[in-house]
Amino acid sequence: MNSGDTAWILVSSALVLLMTPGLAFFYGGLVRGRNVVSTIMLSFMAIAVVSLVWVLWGYSLAFGAGGWFIGDFSYLGLRGIDVNAGGNIPDLLFVVFQMMFAIITPALITGALVERFKFTTYLLFLVLWITLVYAPIAHWVWAEEGWLFKEGALDFAGGTVVHINAACAAVAAAVLVGKRRDPGLEPHNVPYVVLGAALLWFGWFGFNAGSGLAANGQAVNAFLVTNTAAAAGALTWGVLSQFQHQRMSAVGVATGAVAGLVAITPAAGFVGVMGAMAIGAGAGALGYAAVLLRPKTGIDDALEVFAVHGVGGIWGALATGIFAVAAIGGTAGLVEGNAGQMLTQLYGVLATVGYSFIVTLIILKVLDLIPGLGLRVKEREEDVGLDVAAHGERAVVHDGAD
Repeated sequence: MNSGDTAWILVSSALVLLMTPGLAFFYGGLVRGRNVVSTIMLSFMAIAVVSLVWVLWGYSLAFGAGGWFIGDFSYLGLRGIDVNAGGNIPDLLFVVFQMMFAIITPALITGALVERFKFTTYLLFLVLWITLVYAPIAHWVWAEEGWLFKEGALDFAGGTVVHINAACAAVAAAVLVGKRRDPGLEPHNVPYVVLGAALLWFGWFGFNAGSGLAANGQAVNAFLVTNTAAAAGALTWGVLSQFQHQRMSAVGVATGAVAGLVAITPAAGFVGVMGAMAIGAGAGALGYAAVLLRPKTGIDDALEVFAVHGVGGIWGALATGIFAVAAIGGTAGLVEGNAGQMLTQLYGVLATVGYSFIVTLIILKVLDLIPGLGLRVKEREEDVGLDVAAHGERAVVHDGAD
């Protein structure tokens, strides 16, 4: 084992975990004040539930031998993984690192269903979704037996597995749960949004630069291109807002940074800094346009999960096939004359979109039909706010008043 690589992936794992509390602040600032505790709890409970599912059977289904579609139960309860076993890094450290990705993915979905989704149903949804949606797609893309891995689809840190996957599930959830009764007109706490985006940006260095599982030149390049794409996404979104409204929104710039981070995720180990700049700028522009167009669909994706993570993830996956540099990641893209990589990337995108949307729709429909569960809270609970209705707490209490 390499102690330097092991130390870096330990730090990277902690950075990736930090992204989920960062997401909690980002989403929590965007909702109305009476739902901020509820929104933050959705992310925190993903940490609790998914951590247990992952070590019990999630990791085994994602990375067990299995076949082309899913793993097996050979690592059930992490049996057979010795503390000192591994190659460059311990096998258990790979389990830990991958667990952090599994945690944040369903947390991303919650941005589409905030302020109206039943909390107890959400806990069961987490278990089913990680088992039936996340684990199979992770196996397709990252396990050696997975069919997209064998096809040569490139996804360095989770453009398809995390972002497209979560975004399509978010659309399915928004369709089934329906629109909010009284959507807020503006975020209740802009500093929360910016703080959350800053924590996401910081944690993303572990997300991307750790995904090569080594402290080497590729990790350094991934770190640099991650920052470059985030900066390009933030600036692009801000400039477009300035042109349209003659004002540069802090929420918009923060969202643009996240869009840039999403888009560079599949490409971080394969592209150079100029490709990253194009990817980040493209994500900022496409995400901005998607936010403007989303209301025309009639779908209440409350916090624009698909516009940021779906559009950004799809663009990033396809752009990987455009800008991949053989000298960096070992695979050339369209710019270097390998047009076939674009088709492979497209296969991965379409498979992820279709599977995630359909299976999530089925999971949620079944949960909605189970007596005593259901997807949506009662109207009076939605009106009073889920902080009090679901948790018996308020985000802020003034002078001890209730």
